[in-house]
Amino acid sequence: QSGVSNGPILSPGCKECCERCVGSLPWASLIATILLYMGVALFCGCGHEALSGTVNILQSYFDVAPAAGDSVDVFTIINILKYIIYGLAAGFFVFGVLLLVEGFFTTGAIRDLYGEFKITACGRCLTAFLMFLAYLFFLVWLGVTAFTSLPVFMYFNVWSMCQNTSLVDKANLCLDLRQFGAVTISEDRKLCTASERFVKMCESNELDLTFHLFVCALAGAGAAVIAMVHFLMALAANWGYLKDASRLQKYEDIKSKEEQELHDIHSTRSKERLNAYT
Repeated sequence: QSGVSNGPILSPGCKECCERCVGSLPWASLIATILLYMGVALFCGCGHEALSGTVNILQSYFDVAPAAGDSVDVFTIINILKYIIYGLAAGFFVFGVLLLVEGFFTTGAIRDLYGEFKITACGRCLTAFLMFLAYLFFLVWLGVTAFTSLPVFMYFNVWSMCQNTSLVDKANLCLDLRQFGAVTISEDRKLCTASERFVKMCESNELDLTFHLFVCALAGAGAAVIAMVHFLMALAANWGYLKDASRLQKYEDIKSKEEQELHDIHSTRSKERLNAYT
């Protein structure tokens, strides 16, 4: 018995099966789905916590309290934004699954063009509908990205003031919530750099954490935009493949019918000659 041991060798059938499985995966749709889930999770998670941090900052350092009754204030708007985040998380989870399933079925259809699979009008209509939804959601995420950049800009200004407190100490700059639309014009909610509350807010971790959470939410929205672009490219390519496959399938059907008709004509003539000879 020799001391050299051979490693495991895959049989040709197992190797072909692995290659077939890897080759049939819709890599473009799979990468876009992963990127979409990462972006949506980052935006929803960080955005939700950033909104909660904003509520704590307003209540702790600016003395802003929720309005009594059914009047709409900044806290009501923040709660509405939280519910929108919940809806985005649930909706795009389902949408990502639909696009991934469509990618799997379309890839299987392309691989089996020369088999018994036939491209149907329903499949082409579904791909076109998903292309429309992907383009619509691409515009939605562009708007979400632009909207998320607003609190990032606001918090960046406040964070810069806190980082340069020693430089602006003599200037006594003030933060007025009326400029940001957080309170009504009649309410006076200012926080100046010379006040003790401003120093406490800058020394606390809430401001720094909330600012960086909004930055992460902005990055997540940008990732979702890139994912929508990936889905649009994949769906457009699948649509082109399906359209060409449908034309090829029609050509094959017409060709097979013509060959069958020629075969029938040839058989009929052969029988007629045989009958005439007999």
